[in-house]
Amino acid sequence: MDKPTTSNFLDSGSNNMALKVIAIATGESHTLALTGDGNVYSWGRGTFGRLGSGSESDLLLPTRIRFFEENKLKIVGIAAGAYHSLALADDGSVWGWGHNVYGQIGSHEENSSLPCLLEGFLGLGSPNLVTDDLETVTKTPFKVSSVKAGGMMSLAIDDLGGLWIWGNCPHPQQSMSPQGEFSLVSCSAPIPLWSLHGQTVVKVACGNEHVVALVSAEETYNGNDLLCYSWGSNSHGQLGLGDKESRLYPEVIQTFNLESPWAVYEVACGAFHTAVLTNKKEPSDTLESFCWTFGLGDNGQLGHGTTKSVLSPEPVLELPQNTFLISVDCGLFHTSVVSSAGDVWSWGMEKGLGLCPDASFTGTDSGDAISPLLITSSSLYGPRNPEPVQVACGAAHTVLVGDKGYKLWSWGRGRSGVLGNGKSDDYFAPTLVLWPPLVEDFRKEVSGNGGGGGMKNEAKNPEAIAETEKMLSAAMEEMKLLASKLSVMERYASILHGSVFGKAFEEQDIPMSLQRSGTFDIAKEWENMLESLNHGNLVRLEKFYRNMLAGVKDKLMKRRIQELIKECLNSTSNGN
Repeated sequence: MDKPTTSNFLDSGSNNMALKVIAIATGESHTLALTGDGNVYSWGRGTFGRLGSGSESDLLLPTRIRFFEENKLKIVGIAAGAYHSLALADDGSVWGWGHNVYGQIGSHEENSSLPCLLEGFLGLGSPNLVTDDLETVTKTPFKVSSVKAGGMMSLAIDDLGGLWIWGNCPHPQQSMSPQGEFSLVSCSAPIPLWSLHGQTVVKVACGNEHVVALVSAEETYNGNDLLCYSWGSNSHGQLGLGDKESRLYPEVIQTFNLESPWAVYEVACGAFHTAVLTNKKEPSDTLESFCWTFGLGDNGQLGHGTTKSVLSPEPVLELPQNTFLISVDCGLFHTSVVSSAGDVWSWGMEKGLGLCPDASFTGTDSGDAISPLLITSSSLYGPRNPEPVQVACGAAHTVLVGDKGYKLWSWGRGRSGVLGNGKSDDYFAPTLVLWPPLVEDFRKEVSGNGGGGGMKNEAKNPEAIAETEKMLSAAMEEMKLLASKLSVMERYASILHGSVFGKAFEEQDIPMSLQRSGTFDIAKEWENMLESLNHGNLVRLEKFYRNMLAGVKDKLMKRRIQELIKECLNSTSNGN
């Protein structure tokens, strides 16, 4: 019988979409999560106002962003650049917040810690609008359908398949310097990309200085005719065009042209490298797919087993061939993919990015991961992450959405609370993000105890609000106390475990019987542990046992001697 998951219980409820994450986006040190009911949550580093919380303070736990028109605004898309964030509402409006030195949030103002409406689309027509013989644009309405961000730039695709770009970006019409050399241009208003006029842009990704887009070969997208275009800076071959020459205009990556047996369906960009997912165009009995990478390889972020840069797409051959990859993303110098079965592989820069299977990083364990490493989960769900949805990479952390969107895992550098688990510690294996947020759950639970009145009835009753806040405050204090106790127990366990085995205690060291049932058969687990230990660990355990036993005997002897001396002194003082 399959173990029930959180989603099994939530699916029967009417408000489960408020708890279901349908998309995530990661910046340099922050994360955004979009829920099915149209809300956005953020956590991590708050510098430049990138969290949209109204301040630059860090957030260690997922916290809901309050939009100006939240009562009627439903968010349907999110994106994160290095230090800025974007959101797309169902009415087509685009909102931005965070770093804005280059105009990447679409405002002429300074950095903003609150969402600002991007007004640059007002009165404009899509670059894919039909023109007549007199070259006059037919003004038909259009809406933005998706947003994307990377580095210091932002992009949007409208519902007619037109592409827009702003911030510090490579734009064909404006990126030529007076000397005729390629350069980036800064603009706070969206600029239409006319170079792809007459084709439909389906997906887009961007790095620090380059853009890669999946575009239909014809005017409309028929589901299997995507071409992969790239343009911008190409100093490391991140455009996949076979050289290091930068491009002012979009150019087709020939590896994935119409004659290629591979169909591209996902694309992601790191700072100076690119990854794409493909499957075979011809029908196949297996759902196999390939990950291709190109560009900078200094830290192994290409996964080819070397640190060489690559100018044209090459497949990551050490990934299993009989699996279907559903999501790919690139951090600054690392790459992650997740399969439909819930397996996650990562490669690239070590340590701070959490790409290695343990936290020792000494001797032969240190260094970059130049080939894919399977990231094993030690949660109650087992080594695989159930029903995965998406993986996203920040500069030094990785986030995975699983369990149909009802669970989040994160690992890597934890400073500033970027992992969303309430701590600032680094984790080198997936750890659960505190989702859903305890505060929101508690409010819903309390407000729902009135027989269906919910927050509407509560809002009309000041006494109910005061009581809710009082109970919430008490719950938060209790949570802090429990967190403090847990921290003490973790330190105690780490000291004991480190004394025996010479390395820090990790989540995967918890016996499975204790993880699953909450009960612990110490005799059985002792036997299981002895059975699983290698020779080196058995020797270490024996040495620890002997030292501990000798120490106990020594302490007993010393105390017995103290007792004898005390008895002797008492007898002497009594004149005996």
